[in-house]
Amino acid sequence: MSRNSAIEWTNGTWNPVTGCTKVSAGCDNCYAERLSERFRGVTGHPFEPGFDLTLRPARLEQPLGWRRPQLIFVNSMSDLFHKEIPAEYIHRVFDTMERADWHTYQVLTKRSSLMRRFVRERYPGGFAPSHIWLGVSIENDAALTRLKHLKETNASVRFVSFEPLLGSIGDVSLKDIHWVIAGGESGPGARPIEPDWVRELRDQCEIQHVAFFFKQWGGRTPKAGGNTLDGRQWLEYPAVKSSASNST
Repeated sequence: MSRNSAIEWTNGTWNPVTGCTKVSAGCDNCYAERLSERFRGVTGHPFEPGFDLTLRPARLEQPLGWRRPQLIFVNSMSDLFHKEIPAEYIHRVFDTMERADWHTYQVLTKRSSLMRRFVRERYPGGFAPSHIWLGVSIENDAALTRLKHLKETNASVRFVSFEPLLGSIGDVSLKDIHWVIAGGESGPGARPIEPDWVRELRDQCEIQHVAFFFKQWGGRTPKAGGNTLDGRQWLEYPAVKSSASNST
């Protein structure tokens, strides 16, 4: 785990799985792949297998040992609902999140239909606990089906990460969504982001009373362009009961 994550909207990360495969344009310049592949073949290194999908059972119960409540981004280096991760293993991840309920977990996926199905099966007739936030990543309007799937997921708290934001999302209903994150791409070959794409999301969040968090403009490095939009920072969190502090 990274106890002091560089990701602005969380406190730390927990990776019971690492590695993934690409599913859409938002994956093209994946930071996790870039980091992992630097160490492919380095004997004994955690990323010796590079970005190959790898289950990490030794990490499954790590949050139980972290006594200070915090926001934890689950699988920052993978996607918990990758089709090759056994359902039994995902259940074990949820078992830990339910047991270590003094933390707040942020679970983000691009496999939205698989998340919807899993959550329905785990919580038949009910909802995931409020300290387990469930979200989807959407990079452009072509990926908006994920928003539909998220709304159909039995989640107490739903969030959307529009990062990397690669185009205008257009008019979008945020009904039953509690939090929106937006940000530009960073790293080598980072694709540009237009301010008006961010403004239209912010404005719709304000109109629809959804918390809005603008993470970064991006560029060669995550901090290159800062995170100021129209003269201020937008660092809102959902107004829901949280087990952890929202401070990073």
